[in-house]
Amino acid sequence: MRGIWKPVENQVTIVCIHLRISGRGRRGRLGEFVPPVNRTQQEIETARATALDDLKDPLARNANLADDQPATDLARSAGEGRENWIVMIGVCTHLGCVPLGQAGDYGGWFCPCHGSHYDTAGRVRKGPAPENLAIPNFAFVSDTVVRIG
Repeated sequence: MRGIWKPVENQVTIVCIHLRISGRGRRGRLGEFVPPVNRTQQEIETARATALDDLKDPLARNANLADDQPATDLARSAGEGRENWIVMIGVCTHLGCVPLGQAGDYGGWFCPCHGSHYDTAGRVRKGPAPENLAIPNFAFVSDTVVRIG
């Protein structure tokens, strides 16, 4: 046997999926990403009203934006005109557990393993998680289809 197969360092696996979206969406889990969630106006307003100083992690963690973008609700959403939509990787930033949707003290996601709470914009608000839930590269290719990856 010649040894263990190792990927070449400059190789990257690229995965891209297209999801048809409609209606409310849900705060569940599907693999390692949260399906696009169509937030209510009340959820958006509550997230917008949160002072950035109240956040554990001040950065948006949005692969579609600059690394130093602050974690405003708009920077965590699908952007201007689509603030109701949010797409995130559903892996707790503490130890990689899968948070539960529509749970926790802030109505977003809750990791029952160690107690991290995320708001409806996926921003960590309480618990041991050090960072907001990550937002992958994504784009709307039509009003009803989003490309992730």
